[in-house]
Amino acid sequence: MTAQSDGGPTSDDADVEATTSTDEDSADKTASQGVETSSGASGRLRRVLSGRDPVAWLLGAVAALVAVVFVVVDLVWNQGTFIAPLDDVYIHLQYGKQLGSGELFRFNPGDPISTGASSILYSFVLAVGWLLGFSGNGLLGYAVATGIVCAAFATGLTYHLGRLLVGRAVGVWAGVLTATSGPLMWGAASGMEVGLTALLAVAAVYLFVRERPDGRFRWTPIVGVPLALVRPEGMVLAIALIGAMLWTTLGGRRAGEPRRPRMALWTLLPLAAPIGQYLFYWIATGTFSANGVQSKSLMSDRPTFYIGDFVQRASENLRGAVGFFNGMSGQNYAFPGMLVVFVLGLAYLLVKHRRWRPLAVALAVAFAGIVLSVSTLSTALIHELRYFQPFLPLYIVVTVIGLYAVSRLVARGRFRQAALHLLPAVALLFSLMALPQWAWRFGWEAATIRDTNISVAAWLRGNLPPDAVVGVKDVGAVAYYSDRKVVDTIGLTTNGFAEASNHGPGALYEKLRAMPEGERPDYFAVYEQWPGAAMHSFVDTGVFDPDPEMMFELNVPRDSTGWSIVPFDELAVRKADWSLAGTGDVAPVPGDVRDHVDIGSLDSESAHDYAPQMEQPGVQPYTDLRKQDDVIDSSRYILGGETFRIENLKPGEDAKLTSRVMVNGIEQFVRVRVDGRAVGVWDLGPNRDAWRTRSFDIPGKFVTSSDAEITLEPVRPLLSPYPEYTSYGYWVTQ
Repeated sequence: MTAQSDGGPTSDDADVEATTSTDEDSADKTASQGVETSSGASGRLRRVLSGRDPVAWLLGAVAALVAVVFVVVDLVWNQGTFIAPLDDVYIHLQYGKQLGSGELFRFNPGDPISTGASSILYSFVLAVGWLLGFSGNGLLGYAVATGIVCAAFATGLTYHLGRLLVGRAVGVWAGVLTATSGPLMWGAASGMEVGLTALLAVAAVYLFVRERPDGRFRWTPIVGVPLALVRPEGMVLAIALIGAMLWTTLGGRRAGEPRRPRMALWTLLPLAAPIGQYLFYWIATGTFSANGVQSKSLMSDRPTFYIGDFVQRASENLRGAVGFFNGMSGQNYAFPGMLVVFVLGLAYLLVKHRRWRPLAVALAVAFAGIVLSVSTLSTALIHELRYFQPFLPLYIVVTVIGLYAVSRLVARGRFRQAALHLLPAVALLFSLMALPQWAWRFGWEAATIRDTNISVAAWLRGNLPPDAVVGVKDVGAVAYYSDRKVVDTIGLTTNGFAEASNHGPGALYEKLRAMPEGERPDYFAVYEQWPGAAMHSFVDTGVFDPDPEMMFELNVPRDSTGWSIVPFDELAVRKADWSLAGTGDVAPVPGDVRDHVDIGSLDSESAHDYAPQMEQPGVQPYTDLRKQDDVIDSSRYILGGETFRIENLKPGEDAKLTSRVMVNGIEQFVRVRVDGRAVGVWDLGPNRDAWRTRSFDIPGKFVTSSDAEITLEPVRPLLSPYPEYTSYGYWVTQ
């Protein structure tokens, strides 16, 4: 079969490709056919330097050199010490250290297994570094070197991918733009899994291209397994490539060729990775959802899920991501209009190269899936868009193909040849202009982490007892360098805290006080701002000492937009006081307490099927914390009503429902229903600025069983003003 009949270059393409080819093309072909032109060590060296295409090695070296410049800038900013530009780096270092020490995904020694590492594979890569003897900053150096080497090989493979898809000129320009990509090199030198993910992503696509001609995918599924394990976004790409392999294997047979069911089954191998990963999550933690998803997903990061609120926030993230990748933002991710050219590149592969249609569709689905999935996270557009960075090489190579397609519109001959190189050269100009800014931001962000989280860790290590337990918000560097047991109040590395933190200070307090006394944090190193619950309520109630042990202020200036890699200006270390813990549970009225609904405690609310009934969609029933008369109790803001189930009742006997409530306005009334039957109207009273105890009598004729559903609702449904109050808890006495 000719190249033309299989979707190869058309006659319009051939003239340019002929002019851009060199003698190295013949060497590539010879090498791919396994022909040896020499023997011995000198022959192998010659094949590496010439037969294996030195352009790829040169581009990889350029990428490594650019990444090393980022490291040098970091060292200059930090007085000769390398600091990671992101606290999340140290989360993975801690997991890698623990894995290397035999503690399987236990963030602190002896902890339950947790799912705070967003990259399972990278944690094992770091564990290998620990076993090789790297520790402390040495393990960070190992991580950075690994990322840079992987990014360099990813750059070389990008060149080969572009060359195989269209031609050498496309490969060279794709490699050059990858090597000079500021965001990619930021991620490669950061110590995160960006370089490793980029290498696996490009390698999987490259192997697909190499194995597609005979329709037998031997190595692509194998590489798809680590790709699916290295990042959730990598899993999306791996699944998309499965579709492309099945399309090719089952739908691309020539006439008379037999079906290959075993080969088709082999292409499903990457599915073993997500299946195994989520089974591990479920067995180890009781949930398929990783802690990061529980903490950051727009479907769970607020107390009540509203579909309209979710769509609006996800759409904002989606628009922001599209703006970044179309060069319409100030973050210098792309040249103006790059997303449009990327789409043109996909279209060119679909129309002009029939053999690559499954791949083009797979890449379109993968990129759309990655952008959509990441857009459902509250952190989608922060941290230099690190979730997207590993896929920039693929984004770049398809974009260069789009520029190549545009050059086809120019007349034949030297003008077409000039257009072929002029358009990528303009893109390179934008990349080179942005590169110094990315290097500057790298050092500036690293200095910010040194000024805050690294400094906090050093102070904790030098000033707190070795057995001290510390509650933190930014958990990475503090855990890695302080050598103290930490409790992650945001819930990334400490199981069960993500939901409580997302519900607000009251729920977080209840989760902390429910811990065994010896495991509660003795100190807290926290800040006020998001992410995580606000901390001022803990200070106001005396749970935190009002006089901090130490205060760390951000001294590194913010950028011109007011942005910083950390969300706070100051971080305080405060001692904890748990002497009043549990005082809010004591019934405020005499009698035989049959049941107690502790509002703000997610465990108590779940046990009583508690649910706020908010009258206005989008209004959130956040929890809070208050101290009054030496009693500390959690609460929840209510606009409308509540429903919950009470138990242990004596059927037929009168019952008294007592609430601790603070009304936020004038006198408030709610209608009380028991098992759906209206009992009466409850006057919650005007009691602004302090909670009061209010009781409501339930006649015995409404108590028909040992449990009952209580509903509090507006007396006048639909219309404002709605009942607006702060609910602290309910006691039922008989």
